Amino acid sequence: MAKARRQDTWAFFGQELKAQRETKGLTQTELGDLVFVSGGYIGQFEQGIRKPQLDVARRIDVVLQTGGFFERTCKRLINASPYATYFEPVVELERLATKICEFAPTVVPGLLQTAEYARAVTLAANPFATDAYVEEKVTSRLDRAQILKRTTRPEYWVIVHENALLTPVGGAAVMAAQLEHLATLARERVALVMVLPRTTGAHAAMGGMLQIMEFQDAPPTAYTETSFSGTLLDDPAVVKQTQRAYDLLRVAALSPEASLALIESAAEDYRRCASTT
Repeated sequence: MAKARRQDTWAFFGQELKAQRETKGLTQTELGDLVFVSGGYIGQFEQGIRKPQLDVARRIDVVLQTGGFFERTCKRLINASPYATYFEPVVELERLATKICEFAPTVVPGLLQTAEYARAVTLAANPFATDAYVEEKVTSRLDRAQILKRTTRPEYWVIVHENALLTPVGGAAVMAAQLEHLATLARERVALVMVLPRTTGAHAAMGGMLQIMEFQDAPPTAYTETSFSGTLLDDPAVVKQTQRAYDLLRVAALSPEASLALIESAAEDYRRCASTT
């Protein structure tokens, strides 16, 4: 219900944007030029498909002379989201992406997590959180993964550091189920999963998690994240650097076949450990 209400409100944002734009006699392309996005983006905002970042909402207010209406509405909707403010735009971009390339240095990526694994990760970061808070975080993470069940799902490449396989998040039983889930997605070709072995040593993305998203009608965007913050990168030169780093990671990673064998072996080890405790 809460999710549906948020979507309805973003649709209202888009309806108001269209009404104000037409009142000013501007086409989508003309408004886009004035706020430094494409006309196609404006169309997606108006349809509620894509959600504008706060700085774009501010520029829209200036151009349409709406007294901060779109900025205030955008802030309210972002604050109502179960995601961190810096991550909210990423969730929307994932839904639009035609290809996602991700590197996960410490934990299994959120799009591939089981509920039990996601719950353990959330509790580790929030040991005093209420059950309601934890369940909201788990549910939102599982909701994100729905993009991988669409008939038009994005092409999804994942490089997981071996450390993520060896860290027993949630205990042996949770890890066994998580790695079995990861192996299933790889076998069913939902994701192309590769493991970066520990023996690689220093690698091209030592700073943290890395994600690169490609789109049908827009240039690629990158996202990097550390423990407490994330940064969306759209400067073409910077995105090109992240693509090169990902290429270097891919060269250093095990083949998909060898990676699957390692994941299945680790899952079996955890399963044996869980059965003896």
